[in-house]
Amino acid sequence: MVDREQPPHASEHIPENIFLVGLMGAGKTSVGKLLAKRLGKAFHDCDHEIERATGVKVAVIFEIEGEAGFRARESKILSELVLRSNIVLATGGGAVLSGANRALLAARGIVVYLRAGAAELWSRTRHDRNRPLLKTPDPLAKLEQLLAERDPLYREIADIIVDTGRQSPASLAHRLEHKLLQFKSGEGAHEVTPLRSR
Repeated sequence: MVDREQPPHASEHIPENIFLVGLMGAGKTSVGKLLAKRLGKAFHDCDHEIERATGVKVAVIFEIEGEAGFRARESKILSELVLRSNIVLATGGGAVLSGANRALLAARGIVVYLRAGAAELWSRTRHDRNRPLLKTPDPLAKLEQLLAERDPLYREIADIIVDTGRQSPASLAHRLEHKLLQFKSGEGAHEVTPLRSR
């Protein structure tokens, strides 16, 4: 099926890298893959790149090296990925905890914060066993805590903020593409842009 609403050669109008930030379950990977295809960019997922480099799952790295060890690996991989050109990058949910990471993301591309409430995030992640930070007696409370801690950091570097709600990844990718084109045309730098189903 041909998407007649897709602008031709959209990547020519958005040459910058696109960096997706947000908590686990926000849709960074699923939306990012679709957005990259629409924009003609290469897609990368920071967690997947870490797993490729180490040969083990993120959860195993957490078990062996702890969160601090994982964050060090994350920062190293991120510093390499942001130097690439014409990419869409799904970052890890905690990448923004490092001030150096935030500075790199803000300097090297357009930052999009995919936001969702804790309850929605829990509904999306509760069956995923590869979430080490949710291995706790009360995962929903943990998500609420993470959201409270990280939301200000995501907002600090975001050029566009997308309230994902219950929209499909395809719908979000489509709407985000147009918001990026608007952003590039100068219609509101660092604007907060909730995209809700009508």
